[in-house]
Amino acid sequence: MKAEYKIKFEMPKDYNPSDLFMSLPSPLSSIMTEIYNYSIEPYGFYFLDNLVDQKRAGYAMKLFIDEAFKYTKRVEIQKISNKS
Repeated sequence: MKAEYKIKFEMPKDYNPSDLFMSLPSPLSSIMTEIYNYSIEPYGFYFLDNLVDQKRAGYAMKLFIDEAFKYTKRVEIQKISNKS
């Protein structure tokens, strides 16, 4: 199973994600299984939770949401799908 999300916000044109990247937990488990993945998109962030370690993926997703709120007061979180 996997869960996909769009974290939509008005991203600044000169957005620099380096501070966010430095604060993220490892996306790999101790057995090298991908826990989560992400990308920066024109609408904001795409976030993929592979449902391997919900505590770590949840913390990473919180960091993305907190990052979005640094730039705007309105953030939309859209669940795209739950895939198996």
